[in-house]
Amino acid sequence: MLAMGERDYFDFLRRVYFFKDLADDEIRLVAGSCAEEEHGPGEVLFVEGSTADRFYIVIEGRVEVWKNYYDPKPDLLAVHGPGHFFGEMALIDELPRSATVVAKDQIRVLYLYRDDFRRLIRSRASIALSVMTSISFMIRSSNEVFVEDLRKRNEELERAYAELERAQTERLKNERLSTLGKFSSLILHDIRNPLSILKGQLQLMEIQADEPEKLRGRIGASLAEVGRLERLASEFLDYSRGEIRLDMAVARPGELIVRVAEGMRERLEKAGVASAIDIAYDEPVILDAERVARALYNVTDNARKAMAATGGSLSLRSFREGEFLVFEVADTGEGMTMEVLSHVFEPFYSASGQGGTGLGMLIVKNIVEAHGGSVRLSSAPGEGTRVQLAFPLRA
Repeated sequence: MLAMGERDYFDFLRRVYFFKDLADDEIRLVAGSCAEEEHGPGEVLFVEGSTADRFYIVIEGRVEVWKNYYDPKPDLLAVHGPGHFFGEMALIDELPRSATVVAKDQIRVLYLYRDDFRRLIRSRASIALSVMTSISFMIRSSNEVFVEDLRKRNEELERAYAELERAQTERLKNERLSTLGKFSSLILHDIRNPLSILKGQLQLMEIQADEPEKLRGRIGASLAEVGRLERLASEFLDYSRGEIRLDMAVARPGELIVRVAEGMRERLEKAGVASAIDIAYDEPVILDAERVARALYNVTDNARKAMAATGGSLSLRSFREGEFLVFEVADTGEGMTMEVLSHVFEPFYSASGQGGTGLGMLIVKNIVEAHGGSVRLSSAPGEGTRVQLAFPLRA
C-alpha cells in the first residue's frame, strides 16, 4: 500500500483527538514532520526499558500494549486501533519506555520524533499548549478509569471475602460438630470404666460395711478412680479452652514423683510392671504442681500400656540439667516406630489399642510448654521409650 501524502496526513490528523485543539496551519506543520511505517502481526515496535525517542498514531490495524512482555505471565494493558496513539510521553520526558508494544494485525502507523516535535513547539508555542492539554486530559481520564476499575475490584474482593467467610464459618461449624462427636465418644468410653469400677467398689463396700480393714481398701480404690475422673475432666477442660492457665507455687520434685508412683502403683502391679524412682534433684521449684503431676501421670500411664502385654520395668527420675529441672519416665515396653512418633502430639491420636482420650501427650506438651519448657522423646520398636519433661528453674 502506498504511503499517505502530506494532505492525507492532514486529513487523518484532523480527526485524531490528540490534535483536536490545533489550528489547520499547526496540523499541517505536524503532518509535515510525520513519517509512516508498516509492521506485520507479532512484530515488536518497541520494548519496555528501551529509549523513548518518538510517539505513534495507528493508521490501520491494532497494536497491543504489554507489561513484562517477556515474562512467563505478562500483563496486557491495552489494545489500540486506528486513530489511537501511544508512546506520547516520549514527547515530554526522556525516560525509558514503560511498556512493550506489539502489532496484533498487519498495521500502519505514523510517528513523530521528539526532536522534530521540540523544533515545532519552539516555533509555535500554541502547539505545545494544545498537546499538553490533551496529555493532561488523557492522564485524568486514565486515573478515572483506574479508580473505577479499582472500585470494581474492591467490590469483587468484598463479595469474595464474604463468600469465604461464609464457607469458613460452615467449615468451622462442621469441624466443631466432628470434634464434638469425637469428644462424646471419648468421654463416654473413658468415663465409663472408672464409673464401673466405682460402682463395683461401692457395692462391695455395702456388703463389707462391718469389715473396717476391707472397707478402707475399697475407699482407697474408689478415691483413686475419682482422681482419675478428675484428671480426665481437667484434660478436656484444658483442651476445650485452647490454653493452659498455670497456678504457680513452690513444690518439690521428689514429692511429685512419689505422688505419681503411689497413684500408679496398683495399676502398674496389675500389668506386671516393676517400678523404681530416683530423686537426684529435690530442691524447691516454682511450677504448677497439679498440672505437672497430671503430665507425669499421662506419661507413666502410656508406659504402663506399652508393657501391659508382656510386663517390664519403669523408672521415674528427677535431675538437674543446666538451668532445667528434668523429669524422666523410661520403660522397657514395645517402643514406637517413626510413624507413630510423628503423630504422638496430635489430638485424638492413640496407638496403644487400650483406649484413652488421644489427648494425653498433647496435654503433656501443652503443660510443659506453658511453663517455658520442652518435651524430649526417644523410642524404637523393641527398645522401650524414654520421655523427658524439661522445666526451666525459676529464681
